[in-house]
Amino acid sequence: MNKVRYLANNIALFSISNFVSKILVFLLVPLYTNVLTTEEYGVADIFQVTLLLLVPALTINIGEGALRFGIERKGDRGSILSLGAKYTLRAWFLVSGGCAAASPFVTPKIRLYLLWFIILFLTNAMYEFLVLYMQGCEQVPVVVAGSILSTLIMVSCNLLFLLVLRIGLGGYFYSQMIAFGVAALTMLLLGRKKIRSGEFGPVTGNPELEKELIAYGKPMILYSTASWVNNASDRYLVAFLCGVSVNGLYGVAYKIPAILMVFQRIFAQAWQMSATKSYKDKQSDEFFTTMYCAYHTVMVIGCSLLILFLQPIAALLFQKDFNAAWIYVPPLLISVIFGALTGFLGSINLAHKDPKAMGIATGCGAVLNVVLNLILIPHLGAMGAAIATAVSYFTMYFLALLFTRKHVRIGANFIRDYLAYALLVAEAVCMIVLNRSLLAYIGCSLIVLGLILMHGRDCMDIWRKRHDL
Repeated sequence: MNKVRYLANNIALFSISNFVSKILVFLLVPLYTNVLTTEEYGVADIFQVTLLLLVPALTINIGEGALRFGIERKGDRGSILSLGAKYTLRAWFLVSGGCAAASPFVTPKIRLYLLWFIILFLTNAMYEFLVLYMQGCEQVPVVVAGSILSTLIMVSCNLLFLLVLRIGLGGYFYSQMIAFGVAALTMLLLGRKKIRSGEFGPVTGNPELEKELIAYGKPMILYSTASWVNNASDRYLVAFLCGVSVNGLYGVAYKIPAILMVFQRIFAQAWQMSATKSYKDKQSDEFFTTMYCAYHTVMVIGCSLLILFLQPIAALLFQKDFNAAWIYVPPLLISVIFGALTGFLGSINLAHKDPKAMGIATGCGAVLNVVLNLILIPHLGAMGAAIATAVSYFTMYFLALLFTRKHVRIGANFIRDYLAYALLVAEAVCMIVLNRSLLAYIGCSLIVLGLILMHGRDCMDIWRKRHDL
């Protein structure tokens, strides 16, 4: 199949699941900010970022290995499923043991939180592994079905538990447990015919394959952990230095960047599969360059438009005390661009089985993130954390670009790109300093227009080249 058509088909399928999922979850934000207190939302946010760290680290990134090896080694897909279940359950036993050991030394309220976390870890780890595993088996419709079902269940349960039964934070967590668990079982049921037919190979242990998966996954622990530090360490420091309520504001501020992350996730899911299938092709440099330029253009213009329309979006989403969260949004939006481009470049390195390069890039970004957080948060509060996140993500992106050059030459117009980043920073400063005034909107509108004109020729070139690839 044509490389662009393969990517486009997967983007179309992932678009369905992500738009349905993210839009419905996005519409729940006013419910959360209206029903939950800033402290409760802060606790929920800590839960989420802790899962982001522990799931990939404790499972030794078995899901990423399932995606990478599943695409190339179709006859071993059954064994990959068996190994994924083994390492997912092993990680759950570790978490359960740790929580059980801690429970005698904490208050009854914290003990209940630990019980919730044990269940949430199992359901989330199962769901995340099966999403990546089914992508590796190129069963994208199964992934789409699981994602949509998970979202529909989560929305329904949130409405029931938060609005009807009014059980607060517990209802928020019960919704996630049920959604992840049911979606994971559904994906298994949808894939059972191919598993039973033997098309995926025997569902048995495979010591040699296990060694390869672990050898691939272990270096990625640095990558996933460093990515987590960039994504989440600021939440802990904000909670510790500024209080859980401020962390609740900071956590909800991520909901507007999540709009841009919808497009990032759609492309990233499809791109990871395409990069693995195309990295050996003779025309891979041209293909990767074209995709990079298209991705950069969409992310930059999307970011600029979200900053421009920040006021009406924030007014819709942030209820009551959460309205003050808008000020943290612009730098977080800019960090999404660099995170997206880092993920793009990371997929190329991972396709070449070079996770160590991305581990170094993200590790450097993570160290810088922590240092800047410790310096800026005491003086600027949560805004310091947002600035630190943007700077560390840019560093991570820049290093990833350097490491990628030993595999692929990306022929983008980097002078134009860096000028675009400077304009985005100017737009963010304009919106924050002028406090969403009329003058701020005039200045931001001019910047948006300039960015669109800067990328116009690039868009036309991509359109003209679509038949050549």
